[in-house]
Amino acid sequence: MILNKPPMGWNSWNTFAENINEKVVMETADFIVESGLKDCGYEYVIIDDCWSLRERNEKGELVPDPEKFPNGIKYVSDYVHSKGLKFGIYSCVGTLTCAGYPGSLDHEFTDAKSFAEWGVDYLKYDYCFHPHSTLGHFMYKRMGLALANCGRDIVFAACSWGAENTKVWIKETGAHTWRSTGDIVDSWESIKELALSQLQVPEYNGNGCYNDMDMLVVGMNGEGNVGIKGCTNEEYKTHFAFWAMMGSPLIIGCDLRKADENAMAILKNKMLIDIDTDEAYRQPFWVNGDRHFNRNRQANDPLYEYYPLDMPIMVKMLANGDVAIGAFNFTDDIHRTFMTLDSIGLGDCTGKTLEITNVWTGETTTVKNSTIRFALEAHCCEVYRARVVDKK
Repeated sequence: MILNKPPMGWNSWNTFAENINEKVVMETADFIVESGLKDCGYEYVIIDDCWSLRERNEKGELVPDPEKFPNGIKYVSDYVHSKGLKFGIYSCVGTLTCAGYPGSLDHEFTDAKSFAEWGVDYLKYDYCFHPHSTLGHFMYKRMGLALANCGRDIVFAACSWGAENTKVWIKETGAHTWRSTGDIVDSWESIKELALSQLQVPEYNGNGCYNDMDMLVVGMNGEGNVGIKGCTNEEYKTHFAFWAMMGSPLIIGCDLRKADENAMAILKNKMLIDIDTDEAYRQPFWVNGDRHFNRNRQANDPLYEYYPLDMPIMVKMLANGDVAIGAFNFTDDIHRTFMTLDSIGLGDCTGKTLEITNVWTGETTTVKNSTIRFALEAHCCEVYRARVVDKK
């Protein structure tokens, strides 16, 4: 199958971990529909680790835990499908999953067959307890082939955390998404660490195999499995906006049944969702820092001389000719910065400028003097969708 945009949905791990059950999954599916999240594009309901028994059956098959899923996985899958949504599940390349349940090593085709029979539409495939004598790309290729031959279209979400230089080989495996980071937790420090780790990988994004920066913590407010500290609403906005500008899958991790109005407003932001799922899926680039080719650059030199570590200004060309622009302040202080339109190709000689719309407020202005200025509070961002217009 071909995946034409980064997937959007909900995953159980961030909040529930081993405390997952069919009631939670089905109620979450109900909420996604009733709240309007489905209409925004959120469609996958994904059960993460801890859903099976600790042992396979006599046929070597995975067995759903009858206490957590008394009616079986197919029952839950059918319920999710009845809501017009898609259903996802979890496994791992190793002998065990990250939480110590049976992994899919040497059972790839057996498990893919089970997933297809249960109506699975999405497989998150983790990287714990794998044999160190076997390179990761071989194990992901095994499951990639198994899924491609299981008789059902299943999104293959590879979750190798960027290990073993994942970015250079992951497309070979048939994966539709690839995790480029370690696990997120609900704290500003975690969001910042994961975001800044992405500054040197955007050129490895591409249609059909999307860079997954891990699940969203928007709306967790310090509760649940990875609750840790929680974040302010502005920090959650920066988190969501950066993920969207990077084109990451948008997979909600909070307990949606408890989501407050602020969280829902962020998760439903149409302009950011449209930027994230733009059909061209072009890589973003930075307009601060030395992001240009050095004329004297040698073949083995780094592509860029340095990266804008704590104050990146990101630009992405969109399919219809619009431009997405995001300025992010990952420091603990107020900062003022700017970008010139010349940095994106709109020099004075073009006779063009930008009409920019703030994705949070909806306010639209026209850029004067070929310069966009940003005044950013600590941990905050400004994001615009812009269209090219004639100078007046």
